[in-house]
Amino acid sequence: MESSRFMRRHEILTWEEVDRLIDILVPQIRAVGLFDAMVLITRGGIVPGGMLAEALGVQNILIAAVDFPTTEKAGLMAWPSFLQFPSPSLIERRRVLIVDDVWGSGRTSSAVRGRVEATNAEPFNCVLHFNPNRSLFTKSKPDFYGAVTDAYIVYPWEVDRGTKGMGMLTPEPEIN
Repeated sequence: MESSRFMRRHEILTWEEVDRLIDILVPQIRAVGLFDAMVLITRGGIVPGGMLAEALGVQNILIAAVDFPTTEKAGLMAWPSFLQFPSPSLIERRRVLIVDDVWGSGRTSSAVRGRVEATNAEPFNCVLHFNPNRSLFTKSKPDFYGAVTDAYIVYPWEVDRGTKGMGMLTPEPEIN
């Protein structure tokens, strides 16, 4: 029997669909005011974060890289390691927009938000897609999201990585 992770619905997005999601997000974000900085979560938040920074005129762009141990013992309750995070002096007491591509379990976005909050900043989470069915957080969700989904999303900047592990029958690209 095939495992349940291969039975999830998959969507491969186009650049036009990403543009539409950005167009949905921009008015939501503008409605709460200006932001002093953005923290883009690698790797998924870099492309949408850049698009949002351009649309919103945010110039202070910072990066957070988060790693969760993948041991079976730790499971979903593993504590994150921050491989890269902005200096507190760059975000303290500022309004910060945290951007990632998707809120699945919510662990990464929540970990970054907690770290931003620790600097007395005012954080807001923003993602292209929110999957409430996978979220481990029943009392929190992203402040801004372009769409709700239950699908595994493949963004246009990820397509060349192939479909390994997605349960799709297309061939893998050759790696030289």
